[in-house]
This record gives sequence, C-alpha cells and structure tokens, in this order.
Amino acid sequence: MKTYFVYILTNKNKTVLYVGVTNDLVRRLEEHINHENHINAFTYKYNCYYLLYYEEHCEINQAIAREKIIKGWKRVKKDRLIAEFNPKWDFLNDLIV
Repeated sequence: MKTYFVYILTNKNKTVLYVGVTNDLVRRLEEHINHENHINAFTYKYNCYYLLYYEEHCEINQAIAREKIIKGWKRVKKDRLIAEFNPKWDFLNDLIV
C-alpha cells in the first residue's frame, strides 16, 4: 500500500510557508534541500526546506485534495494547524531524513 504525504515547509525565520504533496517525504525533502531541478522554484527562492508539518494519506486523490484545501487557507489557519501538530514549531527534518 502506498502512502502519500501533505507537508508544510518554512524558511529559517519561519516567515514563509510552502504546502506540498509527495509519495516519498524523505526524497522530496532532500530535493528541496539540494534544490534538484528546482532552481526557479518557490522553495529555492525563499529557502524553504525546513519541515514543520506533515500528514499521511492512503489515496493520492485525498492527499491532493487536502493540499489544495490547506493552500487555500489564510496564514493564521495554517499556523494553527502547524501549532496543533508541532506546538514549538520545531524543524522536523531530522525525524524524517
């Protein structure tokens, strides 16, 4: 069974949020960190590669739908979601990679 992840990244100062979806969170984080094939990407431009939040889904359609919902939220609602999952807003990369 495949697992899909919706995740939120930020920059060092936690001023920018990026919402994404992937089927391999470890690989995708490494791509963000190494900027592989993404030199014009939002995450490269704003140095967003610090993981704050993630959730798992069994179906890709559910994950994509959830990503779109979260992307449509205002910053304050995204902040609340992160705080419920990760109250101290710790960078979670070392727990995943």
